Amino acid sequence: MEPVVTSGVDVRLGGIQPFMEQRALPSSISGAKSLGRGEVEGHGAVLLPASETEDFFENAAVALHLVAHDGTILRANRAELNLLGYASEEYIGRNIREFHADPTAIDDILNRLSRHEHLQHYRARLRARDGSIRWVEITSNVRSDDGRFLNTRCITIDVTEKVEAEELLREQQQRLALTYHSAGVGIVEADAEGRLLRVNGHLCRLLGYTQEELVGRSIFDRTFPSDVEADRAKYFQQVAGEIESYTIEKRFVRKDGSLFWAVVTSSSVYDGNGRFRYAVRVQHDISERKAIEATLAQRAEEQAALHRLTEMLQHAHTREDVYEAALGAIQRGLRCQRASILLLEGGIMKFVAWRGLSDAYRIAVEGHSPWSAADHDPPPICIRDVEQAELPSTLRHAIRTEGIGAVCFIPITEGGRLLGKFMAYFDEPHDCSAEEIEVARTIARQLGFGIERVRTQDAAQRLAAIVESSHDAIVSKDLRGIVSSWNRGAERLFGYTAAEMVGKPITTIIPEDRLDEEPLILSRIRNGELVDHFETVRRRQDGTLVDISLTISPVRDASGRTVGASKIARDITERKVAETKIRDSERHLQDLLAAIPAAIYTTDRDGKITYFNEAAVQLAGRTPVIGTDEWCVTWKLYWPDGTPLPHDQCPMAVSLREGRPIRGYEAVAERPDGTRVPFIPYPTPMRDAAGNITGAINMLVDVSERKQAESQQRILLDELNHRVKNNMMMLKSLLSVAARTSKSSEARIVLDEASKRVAAMAAAQRVLYDTPDAINFGAEPFLGAVCETAKQMFPPAVQLVCQADPIQLPNDIAMPLALIINELLINAVKYGLPGNGHGTIRVSIRQNGRRIGLVVEDEGPGFELDSVRSSSSGLRLVEGLVRQIGGTFEVSRHPSRCTVTFRQMPQENGLAS
Repeated sequence: MEPVVTSGVDVRLGGIQPFMEQRALPSSISGAKSLGRGEVEGHGAVLLPASETEDFFENAAVALHLVAHDGTILRANRAELNLLGYASEEYIGRNIREFHADPTAIDDILNRLSRHEHLQHYRARLRARDGSIRWVEITSNVRSDDGRFLNTRCITIDVTEKVEAEELLREQQQRLALTYHSAGVGIVEADAEGRLLRVNGHLCRLLGYTQEELVGRSIFDRTFPSDVEADRAKYFQQVAGEIESYTIEKRFVRKDGSLFWAVVTSSSVYDGNGRFRYAVRVQHDISERKAIEATLAQRAEEQAALHRLTEMLQHAHTREDVYEAALGAIQRGLRCQRASILLLEGGIMKFVAWRGLSDAYRIAVEGHSPWSAADHDPPPICIRDVEQAELPSTLRHAIRTEGIGAVCFIPITEGGRLLGKFMAYFDEPHDCSAEEIEVARTIARQLGFGIERVRTQDAAQRLAAIVESSHDAIVSKDLRGIVSSWNRGAERLFGYTAAEMVGKPITTIIPEDRLDEEPLILSRIRNGELVDHFETVRRRQDGTLVDISLTISPVRDASGRTVGASKIARDITERKVAETKIRDSERHLQDLLAAIPAAIYTTDRDGKITYFNEAAVQLAGRTPVIGTDEWCVTWKLYWPDGTPLPHDQCPMAVSLREGRPIRGYEAVAERPDGTRVPFIPYPTPMRDAAGNITGAINMLVDVSERKQAESQQRILLDELNHRVKNNMMMLKSLLSVAARTSKSSEARIVLDEASKRVAAMAAAQRVLYDTPDAINFGAEPFLGAVCETAKQMFPPAVQLVCQADPIQLPNDIAMPLALIINELLINAVKYGLPGNGHGTIRVSIRQNGRRIGLVVEDEGPGFELDSVRSSSSGLRLVEGLVRQIGGTFEVSRHPSRCTVTFRQMPQENGLAS
């Protein structure tokens, strides 16, 4: 179809294109001339009449305007003015830039048109008269004359609604994309093969992968292996069109290897022909829900285990019933594979029940406990991984051999007191939760209650058997005195059967003269008092009276209210007879003790004076106060050397504290008048039938006369010792002089040896003389004196090392022992020193049990006794002296040593200990 040309506007079907030049424009905006009808320009176009062209411009449905090269609006049609709301005079003649909201946009338009570019649907914003902004698309070209810019011809199409729709669509798309990626659920798109086409951010965060790592992978790649097949089967049903959507719960494997549960809803998206394009899969993380469901299921199982335990414990009659119920509850409630129960027996944890444990394991770990028997309310202890725990090597080996991965120690207590423990064993490492610990504690409490209930039940049964079989009469009554129980002991004692007494008043067996006792007893019982060892008389069925001892205790109900009384009656007829005999015996004993001339007194176990005779008053010079004076009847005490002796350290106090008789001590008592009396005490503990100390008896023997005799004897003994010492020293001097003046060498040797022997005897005599004890002597000063005397006769280079234990030896072996030491020292100096005469000789006296050993050791080669016995008179003398003291004589070499062993111990005397 050929175009129809009007005023430079090409009118065609489907639109207006300003591509034909207008032949002429008037110099004024309103005075334009138009071409005549039928005039044909270069292309054969038919030109419309000017009036029709004008009408077309003015009344066109689209906005049209002409703009000069400088931007001045030359002409605008009605559609243009209506579009922006301006009047003709407000719009035409003004610069187009004033109506553009974007200066850069109009500048770009004018610049491009000045370069003769055609604009097609250039989008810009125009400012309407009411201040609103209108979006338009401008199509424009330039009219020029010989290259000179004349004006532009513009079509302006209002696209405000289109732009707003596009903006709304774009905003919705952005919002949808943002919602897609920010949704709190995982969203993916997958093709028919199950490959991921698109994933949102939430799924990436759930799985721990980036979008790049997931896109292109299969939707089944990160599925837990055992959940893949169910999901795969459903998905391919969906792809095949058998189902439009499905929902499934499955587990996913994160990048770090951990798992989470999700519920997946897979929905199909179809093309216009109804063919499957892709699937949208929404994945909600339900790990928390699954955990809650698992926790609820576990709590339900735990509660079921506890209810079952409670039910079984109610019907348990033996400990084995309690153990079996508890083991089942432990395994079910804690979901452990094995369990055991141990109880404290003699402070040691011992197995009493178990499941799934070997004999070797139980033997290896029995007795082990993380708590001591003294711990109060000990806490549970859980070892989540025994391989990582700090355990003794033997215990770790036993646990590893048994295949135990984790273990819990749960204490069994009653009132805070440790009764035992139960053990829960897991084959794999296991971290016990706070809820599991609380379940374990509940099981332990129930187990402790069950054990104590069975114990109490057994104790009650034993108590009933004891009561029924007791020889004593055991009776219970209410607060009115009506009998409610009557055991066989009561039947034997009173002659009434239980059938005859139950329901009858207890006054049935009370004699008439003692009926006033019952109201007093009931009054005390109502006050919650105990009536203990109340001795009285009761009447038997045959009318005879019997002496009894009553112990009556209140009987209380569960609230602590006194509801009755329990009475134990014991026949004390024989005891009464025995007490009479004892009183007679004690009176006889006191008469006997009073007749003894020595001072005698007794004390209780605390040392308080309980008895004394007249001789004790005479010795002490005072009358003791029974129950007040302690330990001794004397006023003041001293040791024989005059040192004060506190009463709580006197022999009587020592005897009571140590529980043994004290002998061999002397003490001095000072009377209130200042006179002193030496005495020897003989305190002896007194015991009851069970061996417990009940007191002590002491006899004080006045030794004043003996002391005077001993003093006289000592004076005579000192005189005798002095004369003997002088005679021995004189004899030694004579022998020494004879040895020096003798012309016979053999005689000089014999006299010299005799002189040395006399010197040794003199040294021993000196020790005996200096010892205050007339019977014994000390080994230390004795050996020192003999060695010192012998050393004076040895070469100066000889060293003597003398050592003795602090022991006492009897006086009658002093001389033989001194001669033995002297002979052995002489022999050591002669034959046991090196050629230069230097050397050390060691002498010792040691006690080994009841044996005494004298050892003389030198540095020589030693000798064989049999080979030198015949040639050595000194050794023969030693052997004879050893036999005299009842000992043995031995000689050894390497080192050279002579040993004399004898058994004689010190004579016992008053101060030997």
